[in-house]
Amino acid sequence: MELEPVIGLEIHIQLKTKSKMFCSCSNIFGDVKPNSAICPICLGYPGTLPVPNEMAIQWTQLLGAALNCQLAVKSKFDRKSYFYPDLPKGYQISQYDQPFCGTGELKIMVDGEEHTIGIERIHLEEDAAKNTHPVGANYTLIDYNRAGTPLAEIVTKPDIPSPAVAKVFLQELQKLVRLLQVSDADMEKGQLRCDANISLRERGSTKLHPKTEVKNINSFRFVEQALQYEIKRQTKEWAQAGPSQIQSTRGFDSSTGQTTAHRTKEAAADYRYFPEPDIPPFTFTPQFLAKITKQLPELPSTKRLRLQQQYNVSAQQAALFVDSPILANYLENTISEIEQLDNEQRDIALSDRGPLVKDATNMILRHLRQLVTIGNLSAADINISPANFAELIVLIYQGKISKNAVAPVLAEMQRTGGDPDHIIANLGLEQVSDDASITKQIEDVILANPEVVAKVKAGKDSALQFLVGQVIQKNKGKANPSKVMELLKELTK
Repeated sequence: MELEPVIGLEIHIQLKTKSKMFCSCSNIFGDVKPNSAICPICLGYPGTLPVPNEMAIQWTQLLGAALNCQLAVKSKFDRKSYFYPDLPKGYQISQYDQPFCGTGELKIMVDGEEHTIGIERIHLEEDAAKNTHPVGANYTLIDYNRAGTPLAEIVTKPDIPSPAVAKVFLQELQKLVRLLQVSDADMEKGQLRCDANISLRERGSTKLHPKTEVKNINSFRFVEQALQYEIKRQTKEWAQAGPSQIQSTRGFDSSTGQTTAHRTKEAAADYRYFPEPDIPPFTFTPQFLAKITKQLPELPSTKRLRLQQQYNVSAQQAALFVDSPILANYLENTISEIEQLDNEQRDIALSDRGPLVKDATNMILRHLRQLVTIGNLSAADINISPANFAELIVLIYQGKISKNAVAPVLAEMQRTGGDPDHIIANLGLEQVSDDASITKQIEDVILANPEVVAKVKAGKDSALQFLVGQVIQKNKGKANPSKVMELLKELTK
């Protein structure tokens, strides 16, 4: 009997609104002294009334639109009752049967195969406080700064077939959330938290067995590891006693790569949901919801496909550009400059556009990305204008500068903001293509390496490459490699 995993995810995304979900306290958990951004409302004092954060609601709807969710015309908040020390009111304001966003989907590519992951719902709620358990202490510290911060919870359908797909889904979701600028979605800081639900069933069956929920996993790699461990554990359990008959909750220990039992899983009835009496229900007009959808930027999946089709970049290159909006915008601005180059001034033909775009793609990913990463640069920090970058690409394409000289030229362009022509001249990096000057250096190299020349004459290409390197080294990198190769072949005949 062959078993297959059935995986669904519950993802909490901490929205970066200026204030908390139901009060005016600053939403700055983690950045300030514990218990310094609190008020009677987020501490649950008697007699206080919540006021919903309009921006948090609209951002949740925007996230739903990006995930192709049905945006609810009617919605409401509910009380979810449970008693933990980090929940000061003794209940959480959440959503039960009328969330802001209904069913949707997200398409992802994993190892060349497309997967469509269904979205069950997206609801909005307030976060609990943060418990800290000092090592060796018999007490718990509570930071209420996090209490009341807005959380959008995305619940997927049990459509995820493997731990690897679950990992890629989360990575794609993080890119989407950051693109929408509704959250920084940093898992290490708890801004994106994941609970993974998993059960097994016989391959080909549609039956769902009671699931195990692995709580609060804080990295993409750990999500994959936790699910891999659960597949092994549940497979062994199935072989001994058949499928599990109860829902349970477990924790993941990253130091061991194993999950440990916490408790049996609560059902909806245990939370005693009922409509939040202090917040009236919502009704949204079709015009309002359409306005939300129109705010969507170009989404990652759409952008990857467009970059491949429009600029003939590879799927891997397109993914790198989507991961870095700074580089993606820079690429498109540079290509725009290439397309507007003065043909007479630069002696560029229409047929040269394709190779120039390809060179622009490679140079941005190889050199500019390194400058941006090492310097932690924003778009405003890049002193190399797309126009000057396009000119540099043309100079390389025309053989006026060696590719080996690109790094120092770009570093100087970033430092001064100058154009490449003057910088290349000032640094003395013009590539030499003059036959007479190169020939003299080739003759010296030939005389100094008679044994290598003999191998060249015997047809060994590696020996020829060695001589090319010697000439370029003698010329301090200024010699045009293709011209050196051409003259070497002629002079060694």
